[in-house]
Amino acid sequence: MYRYAFREQALKDIKKLPKDVQIRILKKLDYFVSTDNPLQFADRLINFEIGTYRYRIGNYRVIFDLEEEVVVVITLGHCREIYR
Repeated sequence: MYRYAFREQALKDIKKLPKDVQIRILKKLDYFVSTDNPLQFADRLINFEIGTYRYRIGNYRVIFDLEEEVVVVITLGHCREIYR
């Protein structure tokens, strides 16, 4: 069974978001990790130094790595800002 965890920067990032967006992101993460393969919803990042994968959740992006059966959220934010 997969689970997710937040790095310190990701916790700071999610606290900056509106409450309704926070809830939507957490619900989606719960759904993704409840499946047999959470990577089926992810895109692999190329030439991006921070993380290996991303989830698209509306206009927001969740950048993460997969460590054994843990989706480690590194950072997240609006799509206009996350890749800068």
